Amino acid sequence: MAFQVTKRGRNRRGKSQPMSEINVTPFVDVMLVLLVVFMVTAPLLVLGIPVQLPKVGKEYIIADDDTPLNVEIDEEKRIYVNKNEILLSSLTPQLIQIKSANPKVKVHLRGDARLNYGAIAVVAGEIRNAGIQVIALRTDMATLKNEIEAFPLDLIKPKSSKNGG
Repeated sequence: MAFQVTKRGRNRRGKSQPMSEINVTPFVDVMLVLLVVFMVTAPLLVLGIPVQLPKVGKEYIIADDDTPLNVEIDEEKRIYVNKNEILLSSLTPQLIQIKSANPKVKVHLRGDARLNYGAIAVVAGEIRNAGIQVIALRTDMATLKNEIEAFPLDLIKPKSSKNGG
């Protein structure tokens, strides 16, 4: 019952007042049912209707807002944008076109470990020339761990100050 009169509910003159307490059990039951309904229907919202898209003469690589653009360089210095091979001379125009479609595009640059730094720097420069500001250099954790073991960090020492501090 939502209202209940008890001895504590009496005022100084002896008149009884209703004691109001909210019963939260029905509220919790409804919330749990809604939670189950949303958990069951959420995966169904992700699925779309299968549609065969029309084919165009030239395939464009367009990155979504959240999906980074993957630029990779293999050991023969071949450049791939989202696994599609592209020439260095056409990299900047292609990236400018992608940036015009998505101004917030992010690039993940990944170079083969056997490449010299200059090849990666040239591609990074071309990405910058296209006006893309966010470039992340990707590494393989196993390779990184081997490089750290080959070059111990205790060899890297900060410069000590001559003033004794």
